[in-house]
Amino acid sequence: PIFDSFHFAIFDKPSGIIVHPSSYQLNVYTLLDEIKYHFGEKGSLVHRIDAETSGLVLVAKNAFSDMVLKSMFEEKLYTKKYKALVDGEIKEELIINTPITNDTGLIKLKMKTDSNGKESTTIIKPIFYDQKNNQTLVETIPLTGRQHQIRVHLDSIGHKIVGDSLYGVDENFADKFLKNKISKEDRINVTKATRLMLQADFLEFEFLDVIYKFSSKQKL
Repeated sequence: PIFDSFHFAIFDKPSGIIVHPSSYQLNVYTLLDEIKYHFGEKGSLVHRIDAETSGLVLVAKNAFSDMVLKSMFEEKLYTKKYKALVDGEIKEELIINTPITNDTGLIKLKMKTDSNGKESTTIIKPIFYDQKNNQTLVETIPLTGRQHQIRVHLDSIGHKIVGDSLYGVDENFADKFLKNKISKEDRINVTKATRLMLQADFLEFEFLDVIYKFSSKQKL
């Protein structure tokens, strides 16, 4: 953990570390295993980020903080910001208000934008445009907490995240990637990176009348 107190801790997770065991990747050491190693069985995840997303994860260390902090997330009493590197140029701030629901294609893990889905809002702010590679570094602020929300919303407007092997790619490629059947070279050729270029970069919340602010120490 990069921060450790009596009630909670903050981990700055590298890309590629699974937060919680999944049906796709069994018998793999996860962040939850690391939490149990440090804090015992009372340690718990307050929220999750994707395995390929790097950055900040909040962890409760006892039953009281688990209840309070999870309630805080359910009521959206926090500020969470991400950084992402995306295809193409984004020139100005965008607000994406597009509902999200489960995809019905080959990949059951995927989500999609759909008018019948759940309300979803993401703010996108451009930071820097790399003209040579035609890529934009952006700050993204999800105001709702749908699965894969940032990835889905950016892909829906034609600015998929660099390195994304699930969205904006052929479903057969995505299926092979989830089954660990894609080589590093093939991934770079298709997605332009060896990892998902998305990071949980900033987290702010109030706990027991104290305001806490954390920033990731990693570079995207």
